[in-house]
Amino acid sequence: MKDELFLIDTNIMVYSYDASEQEKQRLCSSLIKKCWMREESYAIALQNLSEFYVVVTRKIEKPLPAGIARKIVKDIIDFNNWQVIGFNDASLLTAIDLSIKYGIHYWDALLCATMKHNGITGIFTENVKDFEKVPWITAVNPMD
Repeated sequence: MKDELFLIDTNIMVYSYDASEQEKQRLCSSLIKKCWMREESYAIALQNLSEFYVVVTRKIEKPLPAGIARKIVKDIIDFNNWQVIGFNDASLLTAIDLSIKYGIHYWDALLCATMKHNGITGIFTENVKDFEKVPWITAVNPMD
């Protein structure tokens, strides 16, 4: 697992900035800090960054100002220890197929398809059960 590039799911990013969940914040920010300290490289999808922005500016107990959330997103995009990945038309079709085949939510399937098309098989997420239905995905909850 050490050499495998893992994707950071939106919930892990959100917890690392959400002070209302102190224990989850401590665990998730510790994981994220490894990337900023260049101890680990992680992948993150444009989908995750988009979801992160919406959640931290609107849906957490103490939302971040939009400008601060934008700066966090831009810093991730600009920092070379983060591999920012996106989806394309083939990913979209693969996502539909995965959603149908494994009975998973389309947005999770799109993330799986994006990972597959970028050669990433591991994900740090709180929602392990949502991803373990896809046989080539290794889902790890860093809070366990």
